[in-house]
Amino acid sequence: MSKQNSRDSRRQRLEQARKAEQQRKRRIRVAAIGGGAVIVAAAIAVGVTLAVSGGSSATPAGYAPLSTLGALQPAPAGGPLGPEAVPVPSAPALASTATAATGSPVDGISCNAGEQTLFHIHAHLTIFVNGAARQVPASIGIPGGVAQQTQAGPFIGSGTCFYWLHTHAADGIVHIESPVQRTYTLGQFFDEWGQQLGPDVVGPAHGHVTVLVNGKVFTGNPRDVPLTKHAEIQLEVGTPLVAPESISWANTGL
Repeated sequence: MSKQNSRDSRRQRLEQARKAEQQRKRRIRVAAIGGGAVIVAAAIAVGVTLAVSGGSSATPAGYAPLSTLGALQPAPAGGPLGPEAVPVPSAPALASTATAATGSPVDGISCNAGEQTLFHIHAHLTIFVNGAARQVPASIGIPGGVAQQTQAGPFIGSGTCFYWLHTHAADGIVHIESPVQRTYTLGQFFDEWGQQLGPDVVGPAHGHVTVLVNGKVFTGNPRDVPLTKHAEIQLEVGTPLVAPESISWANTGL
């Protein structure tokens, strides 16, 4: 091959390489522009979603903001800490456990010789009647409950059997200890207690029932409130309405 042909061949290869490099750069610019458009579109979509929902703390379906209730009476000071490191209301019980289940299945919930721990969570229940606190008594769901005396008060440590929903102390802590993982409801707990629960009744108290769950207004039937992990449930019969109470779960070890 002549020197001229060799030079021409090199020029052709260089020209092809230059064109390929230009094409590659054009593809990169197009991709960058397209990616930027996607990012801008995504940002717009997020902005629209936040504007519609009111932000990441939007009220979930089935609930209403606490502000819909208007002015609320401040929650009273908590009572002395009980054996579960949770305040025990300095108030009478809403109802005794005399009507509670004694061992037969309730709503498909059995009463077993020992506590079931395959599914083990806790919720907290607070009750007010016309603005006054009421205790949720110990031994609901523990027929024949035997109290152990502790420095912080009585604790039901044993009984004839244990229903999967039960209370060990009068502090409102509902223990959900089940052999299967499923969602239990406040209505099932009240059925074990042998007390009525509905939109206009909580045990022996009658009147409009307002339900607060984790600081929001539950708009459904009180019976349908789910007993989820560390749920803060507040039932209020009549008025005045009381601001939501809460406990320090970190201190309980539950």
